[in-house]
Amino acid sequence: MHSSPSSSRSASPDLTETMQIFIKNISGSTIAMTVPQDLSVQNLTTLLSVRTSIPESDLRLVHAGKHLSRTSTLADYHIAQESTLHLALPLRGGMPPKKIRCTYKDCREGAQRIIGDCGFCNGHFCGKHRLLEDHKCDGLEDCKKESHDRNAAQLNAERTQVIKGI
Repeated sequence: MHSSPSSSRSASPDLTETMQIFIKNISGSTIAMTVPQDLSVQNLTTLLSVRTSIPESDLRLVHAGKHLSRTSTLADYHIAQESTLHLALPLRGGMPPKKIRCTYKDCREGAQRIIGDCGFCNGHFCGKHRLLEDHKCDGLEDCKKESHDRNAAQLNAERTQVIKGI
């Protein structure tokens, strides 16, 4: 029993039909990829990871509003020639990050980002306690000494030099 050449070609894994798909990332740019039609989503994320230098764990693909399961294939989601997939933000499971509270005694206000961080005691403070004097910072004396030394150096640098012999 001999098989025809056309049937042996379709069974050969080397001649799997390919298609071009597009991956749109978060910034809006599009990546064109030529992939086999029966490619798994896991293999596609591996290819994307190599191409974009984004860790595989951060790559989440969406097509027609559905997140693609890594165990499925592109054919399972009816992804055909010139389909567009979207990269979604990685899922962050659990509760949202806890708001940082003011570290001054019994204050329950939220700490201000950046300007509420004290570089001398490493505390995080609200608008009322962000100044060193207001939260009675342990590093207040160091801060005053540092400021005094800096001002003295500046004054010495600006001191008028007397030129003798003119």
